[in-house]
Amino acid sequence: MSEVLDSHRAPEPVGAYPHARRVGNLLFLSGVGPRERGTKSIPGVTLNEDGSIASYDIEAQCHSVFKNVKSILEDAGSDWMNLVDVQVFLTNMKDDFATYNRIYKEYFAENQPCRTTIEINCLPTPIAIELKCIATIGDK
Repeated sequence: MSEVLDSHRAPEPVGAYPHARRVGNLLFLSGVGPRERGTKSIPGVTLNEDGSIASYDIEAQCHSVFKNVKSILEDAGSDWMNLVDVQVFLTNMKDDFATYNRIYKEYFAENQPCRTTIEINCLPTPIAIELKCIATIGDK
C-alpha cells in the first residue's frame, strides 16, 4: 500500500506527479526545485526575454530548494532530521559545487543522510539545482 501526499506550501509540480509518496515508513519525494508556490518566480534567477537563463545565484536557489524540501517533509508528517538519502542534480558542477556543498553542510550539520551529487545537462524549468529525497515517516 502507498499513499500520495501533496504539500500546500511547496511549488506546484511541473508534471503529473505528487510531491511525495509514502510506502510503509518511507517517504519518497519527487524532484524538488527552488521555484516558489503560486508563481513562476525562481529565487536567484534572471531570465532573458526568450525565457533562457540570463544569470542565476546558486546560493539563493540552494536556500529555496532546502526550504521546499522541508515544507514537503513537514506537510507529509515527516521532518528534516528524518532524511536518509538525498540525490542532488546540478546543472553546473564546476561553478556551483563548492557553494552548494558549503550551504548543504549548514543545513545538514546534525543530520547527515547519504548523498549523491550528479551533474546534468538541464532541468525541466530554468533552475540550477534539484533534490530527490527519501525520508522516514511515522513510527521509527
